[in-house]
Amino acid sequence: MLKHSVTNEKFECGTDEAGRGCLAGPVTAAAVILPKGFKNKWLNDSKQLSHNRRTELRPIIEAQAIGFGVAHIYPEEIDKINILNASLLAMKRSILKLKLKPKIVKVDGNKKPYINNLKIKSVVSGDQKIPEISAASILAKVSRDRLIKKMSKKFKAYLWDKNVGYGTRDHLLAIKKFGITKHHRKTFKPI
Repeated sequence: MLKHSVTNEKFECGTDEAGRGCLAGPVTAAAVILPKGFKNKWLNDSKQLSHNRRTELRPIIEAQAIGFGVAHIYPEEIDKINILNASLLAMKRSILKLKLKPKIVKVDGNKKPYINNLKIKSVVSGDQKIPEISAASILAKVSRDRLIKKMSKKFKAYLWDKNVGYGTRDHLLAIKKFGITKHHRKTFKPI
């Protein structure tokens, strides 16, 4: 999605994922290009922020970003290619949704996706150091949480509205009692 009229500027993009350790639901990635000089005192790794703060930041990021993309990889595909490859694929798809080609993409962590003719750099703890990665972290987390909370309306016993698919005690008890759903990752322990 393209938000601003732009010149031939060279843009930096940040990308990150959310939901890698969950037992249910997709792994979600976002890619974000922020305007030069973008500042927000709350911008940080999504895991460092409260649910309310992330929810407040999402529309600010979306409104002010030069471009952003969000992509989900669902459990069936996760189970086929494994969670690392699914996370990298989600990042790649979110980057490819951008209408502008960035000069460089910075990825949180020590692994990175490959995209032909695009410079991609991995940055350990990048979600705490680089605003574009922080913004991507927030968009990925909020997008994924909203999606799984919608799914929870149909599968109330698993309490996804509270645990967003993570293996909490209540979620594990529900799996034991009711079995798994089509939204569970069959290759994940203890499933």
